[in-house]
Amino acid sequence: MMATAAVAGETVAEPAGYRMEEYRAAVPASLKGAKVVSTEEAIALWKDKSAVFVDVLPHDPKPANLPAGTIWKEKVREDIPGSIWLPNVGYGVINKETEAYFRKGLASRLGDDTNRKVLFYCMDNCWMSWNAAKRAVEWGYRSVLWYPQGTDGWVAAKQPTQRNEPH
Repeated sequence: MMATAAVAGETVAEPAGYRMEEYRAAVPASLKGAKVVSTEEAIALWKDKSAVFVDVLPHDPKPANLPAGTIWKEKVREDIPGSIWLPNVGYGVINKETEAYFRKGLASRLGDDTNRKVLFYCMDNCWMSWNAAKRAVEWGYRSVLWYPQGTDGWVAAKQPTQRNEPH
């Protein structure tokens, strides 16, 4: 299957570092050290439960200091069933607390097994999953998969979703 960037008619070069801005834009067709998977491959991995699925879509929690009477509508995340949602770990720069949260979240599903398949996704044309997968490669994970179509590709393929909450 052609990568998202090629389908969009754009050629995006894989950067040496992390994407630092404009996270919703055409993505490259590759990620050094990781395998890019198509929707069909993601479905097969999900069905045979051979990979841990990690959603990295950002999430804004309810602000603690909202004025009285302010209405807050929590965003609902329909996810690939069985995924762990580790929001906000796909930015180009993450602080030490977010890095620790990311590492702990991965360990909660992978333990110390850096050889187990771990699939990162977000939405179509979202650099968050690319950044998160790149970070996992740099941390020594050896079976990193990147699904650039994310939940958009999953839903378009008429696959099931379930409501998820941040880990």
